[in-house]
Amino acid sequence: MTELRRRGAAADPDSTDNLSDKEADGDDRLGLVGDAEGECEGDTKANTPDVPPSADNTPEYLNKALEGLSSRWRNWWIRGILSLTMISGFFLIIYLGPVMLIIVVMSVQIKCFQEIITIGYRVYHSYELPWFRTLSWYFLICVNYFFYGETVADYFGALVQREEPLQFLVRYHRFISFALYLAGFCMFVLSLVKKHYRLQFYMFAWTHVTLLIVVTQSHLVIQNLFEGMIWFIVPISIVICNDIMAYLFGFFFGRTPLIKLSPKKTWEGFIGGFFSTVVFSFIFAYLLSQYQYFVCPVEYNSETNRFAVECQPPDLFIQQEYTLPAVVENTIGQKTVHLYPFQIHSVALSSFASLIGPFGGFFASGFKRAFKIKDFADTIPGHGGIMDRFDCQYLMATFTHVYIASFIRGPNPSKVLQQLLVLQPEQQLSIFNTLRSHLRERGILPPAVLEAQ
Repeated sequence: MTELRRRGAAADPDSTDNLSDKEADGDDRLGLVGDAEGECEGDTKANTPDVPPSADNTPEYLNKALEGLSSRWRNWWIRGILSLTMISGFFLIIYLGPVMLIIVVMSVQIKCFQEIITIGYRVYHSYELPWFRTLSWYFLICVNYFFYGETVADYFGALVQREEPLQFLVRYHRFISFALYLAGFCMFVLSLVKKHYRLQFYMFAWTHVTLLIVVTQSHLVIQNLFEGMIWFIVPISIVICNDIMAYLFGFFFGRTPLIKLSPKKTWEGFIGGFFSTVVFSFIFAYLLSQYQYFVCPVEYNSETNRFAVECQPPDLFIQQEYTLPAVVENTIGQKTVHLYPFQIHSVALSSFASLIGPFGGFFASGFKRAFKIKDFADTIPGHGGIMDRFDCQYLMATFTHVYIASFIRGPNPSKVLQQLLVLQPEQQLSIFNTLRSHLRERGILPPAVLEAQ
């Protein structure tokens, strides 16, 4: 036993060195292993993988039309023209209705995921990691299946009740989702290659963080949409407004740098964008609150097999009289004012979009700087990739969802009814008897009515 221990002790350093040498072979090429100074200089060129720069895909006719301008004004015009085009397309999609909006959200989600995963693939493609891209897209399908399956169960109860295959899928939805994910997990473990273990786990984490940022929050966008199109349109619009106004104020008046991560961002743009966004959201909320199409929850009508946006407008979208503070009353000479309650909530939303929302952009800027790239992609001339335009939108979507759940949403009778419809008949009868007894105790249903029934 003593001899074996001696041999083991003598062999351990060599075996450890051999293993670390083999594993470090791939890590050295990536820049993950360095000397004491190199480890502290995370942003040095030696430690950062090279990513091919994005190409300039500005249309040729725009280049010719703007060729006489300086690069600063040329970029200004390109961004302006493309911004107006995208805003026009956004309003066209709104006109086409909820189904088109859901399709667009899913398309944007897939494109954002593709842009982030492509960066990882460009950085690590020389290592020939097996199944990296295949598993990344597989996990995207699994996560989407889980989230959209939950949506079908919550909002399409009548359709589920009518279709027997859907009943099976809804009943065992979470088990099926877990089984699908487990299959991908096992495939990842089987794909592990010696000398690249650490790198493969990095990429596994890369994929999952991307799913968390992109898929989870795009699902919240759709959840907000079902609360009413106004909860979809206003948050997205105020982020767009803040982005545009901060850019304009910074372009014309910017002098004071705001944050090192984004050298072009200025305090003048940040402050100007804040006040402009609050004013815009207050007016925009007033306009949309007048229309049933925007304020009613989006519900699936099983009779017409279409989405319906018809309802009695909630109190949130009915004008109410508010008494003004004494200071304001003395200034404008008016004691009361009529407002939609949603206008007050819009101020909270716009404040978040202006003060906290930009940090989503700063986070994205830090990510791009880590890999020495200007944009996530070159999909939109003058703007970069789709992810470059939606880095703040995802953070805003999460805040809107939390805001609705915390301050707005109450019990939803339609959703409760849909859940009751998928229960077994004896369960439905039990709930009916309990509810009848409860209403009788509260005096809402007179005993005579109950006896007649």
